[in-house]
Amino acid sequence: MTRRLIVNADDFGLAPGVSAGILAAHRHGIVSSTTLLATGAIGAESVRALRDSGLGVGLHVNLTLGRPLSGGRSLVDTDGRFVRDARHAAARANARDIEREVAAQIDKFESLVRRPPTHLDTHHHVGLLAPVAEVVLGAAKRLGVPVRSQNPEARARARSVGLRTPDHFFGESGPGPYWSLARTLAHLRQLPPGVSEFMTHPGWLDDALTYSRYGRQRETEMVGLGTPAARAAAASLGIELCHFGGL
Repeated sequence: MTRRLIVNADDFGLAPGVSAGILAAHRHGIVSSTTLLATGAIGAESVRALRDSGLGVGLHVNLTLGRPLSGGRSLVDTDGRFVRDARHAAARANARDIEREVAAQIDKFESLVRRPPTHLDTHHHVGLLAPVAEVVLGAAKRLGVPVRSQNPEARARARSVGLRTPDHFFGESGPGPYWSLARTLAHLRQLPPGVSEFMTHPGWLDDALTYSRYGRQRETEMVGLGTPAARAAAASLGIELCHFGGL
């Protein structure tokens, strides 16, 4: 059985350094897919580069960072901003408000990228929680696109409603950088048969990212994922790089 790998870089549009880093990690390394934060202020030059990059581009559904596009009252705090904690955000959110916001983010994505997303995933994994999970799966079903599955339960839920999703998932974004070059090479060597997703967060640290708890770590991931060493290792192991649009 073949081994296919989606290396998805989350957070395109979070900051100029993140967007530029993702594009570089695709050109020089193994990043094959990204997900765009439609709620962010993304420069026209970055969008043009993304459209021309050859990356698979999905929507990073966001209910935990910044401000909504739709203005749903159950989605925001007293300052009109999303609630950062994913569990708190999901617990207080009205399903109709979530539906309107997800629809607005899909519309904004298609306006920017000029095509539908290759897949849907969610910022801070809020899509694992009710009622967000049901809304995101329903949106993916209407679009006819795959979704991310971080664990066997999420994978079974997606497949139970007829959605495509990878067979395996690897990745984390804790206090330390996850995708060091050593870890990347080890995971490539041990990659199981079927389709796997690496959830990754490469990028360059810039002034717009200094607030983030996962800022400097992104530069370590640039080395682990965005250099010829990772690309050569994947090729030598016969691993086929792909994106969600090929599922």
